[in-house]
Amino acid sequence: MRPHTGAPLSRRQFLTLSAAGAAAGAAAGAASGTAALSGCALQVSSGVSGPGETVTLMVKPDDISPELIRQAQKDIGIKIVTVRYDLTKLIGMMTNGNPPDLVRGVGAVDAPYFAARDVAEELDPYFATSGILRLDDLDPVNDLWRYDGRTQGRGPRYGMAKDFSQDSMYWYNTTLFDKAGVDYPPEAEPVTYEEWLDSAERLTRRSNGQTIVFGGSYNGVLTPNLLASLTASAGGSLFSDDFSRVDFTTPEARKALSWYIDYVRARVGPSIIQPDPNAWDGPTYQANRLAMSNSGYWLGGLINADKKLAPVSRLAPAPIFEGGRRISPCQAGTGLWMPRKAQNKDAAWRVFEWFFGEAPARARASSGWGIPTLKSLRSLMPAQEEYQRRVLKVQNAELKHFSAIAFTPYATADSLYTLFNQIAPAAMRGHMSVDTLAGRLNSAMNEQLKRGKEQVG
Repeated sequence: MRPHTGAPLSRRQFLTLSAAGAAAGAAAGAASGTAALSGCALQVSSGVSGPGETVTLMVKPDDISPELIRQAQKDIGIKIVTVRYDLTKLIGMMTNGNPPDLVRGVGAVDAPYFAARDVAEELDPYFATSGILRLDDLDPVNDLWRYDGRTQGRGPRYGMAKDFSQDSMYWYNTTLFDKAGVDYPPEAEPVTYEEWLDSAERLTRRSNGQTIVFGGSYNGVLTPNLLASLTASAGGSLFSDDFSRVDFTTPEARKALSWYIDYVRARVGPSIIQPDPNAWDGPTYQANRLAMSNSGYWLGGLINADKKLAPVSRLAPAPIFEGGRRISPCQAGTGLWMPRKAQNKDAAWRVFEWFFGEAPARARASSGWGIPTLKSLRSLMPAQEEYQRRVLKVQNAELKHFSAIAFTPYATADSLYTLFNQIAPAAMRGHMSVDTLAGRLNSAMNEQLKRGKEQVG
């Protein structure tokens, strides 16, 4: 089954991707164990690939372990070879006509980018005949991997998320709340972003000019899609209708930007001007030095493994802006996509089915590292302990507020992140007004988006 044979990468596509690779290479600090397997019945693949084939995955080391690679050989008879994810290397491999068979990607920001450049394979024909990845079983988060040529969330499927979180939700440590005399957030209704920041200020502890407890971390997956989500929560859109421009001066986008700058200026949590020495929230939260972390359900994988931390940790709904709307987006949706010029598509699809719908997917679901992206696997989410059931109740209630926030196809999130990090520190330190920052971000980012739109055509 070969829905597309894969035309050669055109010069326009190469130049477009090369420009993105250079921008992404300049980005600094871009964000980003297998549990016992369940006894779920194994469904049957419709793939026609046979044993003894080799599939190349371009992934990061944590995406698939050596143990899983050996398990794939045993389970489906296919050898997996991995190449470390690198956008510049990916561009070179695609240009030379020898791309990986599957590539890791962040659905929330990567799907429209690669689909618009016509280098990603449409996977609808594969899904249509799969007995493992059934369309009626796909969680709506997988719509982040759809793109109709104009808007993310509609049209053909180009990939799938391996797991997900509603990344504006946040964990909190009840012990630190008790020490500070701060009331716990309600579990059924969201606090406002203003209330969240007020609590973070009260929870922060400093000694001799050093922060010893961060009151809260609220940086999202990457700043551009965090700000897109915050703007949507305020009732607007960061991007124009055709996604060719940003506008930080609209009332909603300015409200989002102003709140984030207030968060940074308050120094209640990590930021680019006050970096966390651990580089991410997990170790800091585990060390009882972070009272709140907007890492979403995904951080539960780490929390569940710490038997002292787990009982005092709770999950809260995504905040809202006063007068805004209640949404709870996913800012990542990391998974895999298939290059259009991949040479071994049928075997790659069989790996795809196995990774997203069979043993690895069941193991991820039972570990707590993210919500499974197949609805049929939800029953495997950790619920043995009372505190796990409490978390699960909050998370399940939040699912009905999920929203897919469409991202621009004309620039990588990393390239916009780089521009933000170059321009915003002056405002974060109080040396530039939010209005001036909004104008400068518009100028720099819109120039980048203009070049991207010209390249895509």
